[in-house]
Amino acid sequence: MGCFECCIKCLGGVPYASLVATILCFSGVALFCGCGHVALTGTVSILEQHFSSNASDHALLTEVIQLMQYVIYGIASFFFLYGIILLAEGFYTTSAVKEMHSEFKTTACGRCISGMFVFLTYILGVAWLGVFGFSAVPVFMFYNIWSSCEVLKGLPVNYTTTAEQICVDIRQYGIIPWNALPGKACGTALGNICSTNEFYMSYHLFIVACAGAGATVIALLIYMMATTYNYAVLKFKSREDCCTKF
Repeated sequence: MGCFECCIKCLGGVPYASLVATILCFSGVALFCGCGHVALTGTVSILEQHFSSNASDHALLTEVIQLMQYVIYGIASFFFLYGIILLAEGFYTTSAVKEMHSEFKTTACGRCISGMFVFLTYILGVAWLGVFGFSAVPVFMFYNIWSSCEVLKGLPVNYTTTAEQICVDIRQYGIIPWNALPGKACGTALGNICSTNEFYMSYHLFIVACAGAGATVIALLIYMMATTYNYAVLKFKSREDCCTKF
């Protein structure tokens, strides 16, 4: 066998679907975890400076955000390991399906492991749909604040509304109690929030984190298709000789 034929045979054993899903998963999780961590820190700073002067009013929220930041570390570590395992499992099943090695045989244990990855990937896919929806909540909140800022900037040409009538009440989202003071920002105070780089940085980071969660959902969907297909082929491989290209 020549060098070219050898390279073609090696490339034929690459699980391209799993490879694409792994790259997309790593990218999505990195964006979600990195941007989400920094955006949460900026959110606490904005809350303390402009919406809640009493530390006891947002103490619970601060603890929850700190816990979420630790969870982010765990998510990043888990998906880094899980992505590598799924990629390795993809190489295993592709080699077994395409019979690249004459001594390579499927076993009941191998099929059981593949089935376990199918089940776990489905569970993670459903869980990440929830994460994706949850990550859209801060984007919605910051978008409302940004919209109010844009209205405030347009006041010089619109004399029907005064600056003090344009307010953002953060208490309506339930993240701080209703007795928290000041709890809302109007007019000049809202303009001060809009003029900070911290606000726009947190807003854009939340958008990127939401996009990263969406990319992770897509990666898990690709993993679902790849693992399900490979498991089905491995299960029926002993009964019939099939040729696949996945």
